[in-house]
Amino acid sequence: MMHRFDRDGGKAFTMVCGGFTCSKNSLCALNILYIMVSLLMIGIAAWGKWFGLISSFQVVGGVIGVGIFLFLVAVVGLIGALKHHQVLLFFYMIILFMVFVVQFSVSSACLALNKEQQNHLLEVGWNTSDTTQRDVENSLDCCGFASVNYNETCSAPCFYNSSCVSCVSKIQVHTEEVLRFVGGIGLFFSFSEILGVWLTYRYRNQKDPRANPSAFL
Repeated sequence: MMHRFDRDGGKAFTMVCGGFTCSKNSLCALNILYIMVSLLMIGIAAWGKWFGLISSFQVVGGVIGVGIFLFLVAVVGLIGALKHHQVLLFFYMIILFMVFVVQFSVSSACLALNKEQQNHLLEVGWNTSDTTQRDVENSLDCCGFASVNYNETCSAPCFYNSSCVSCVSKIQVHTEEVLRFVGGIGLFFSFSEILGVWLTYRYRNQKDPRANPSAFL
């Protein structure tokens, strides 16, 4: 008798966890996580700019822009999950899938870059902004990208002692580790996004048990 009770109880638990309430709670928890991550991104970027750790407005603006976009998408998903709103859930699912495709592609590219490709991207980024050059030279105490030219100006302390090395030699030490870290984090969140797409699709096609049983929401 006890065995039957346990079996029926386990079956009931599985049905509840696989039903409307579990899908709703899981989707809400996932979007709350996205909101926390987006606020963290905005806060870190603003903190870095405020304390002068990052002087490039393009970098700060880009990070804050991504954080605001993620925040808005998460809010749409959270409202759609709480209200079981079909339209909001549909657009949330489409946007989240597009973000998954882009993020998965970028993360895979970060993990697949070889040394030559890394150096090319570093040089492109170096030549894009003078502010970025000054930030790198000050933080790494180096001058120039591939070679040091003492006939030009450099804000690094080593420049006045004529003991500088090229910045690419110092950047390359950390580039592979950073790319692996960024690629790994990106892949982790990309799989959480495809999980969100699956949960949203599943949740949209479920009936609210509190509503009219004959109505499909």
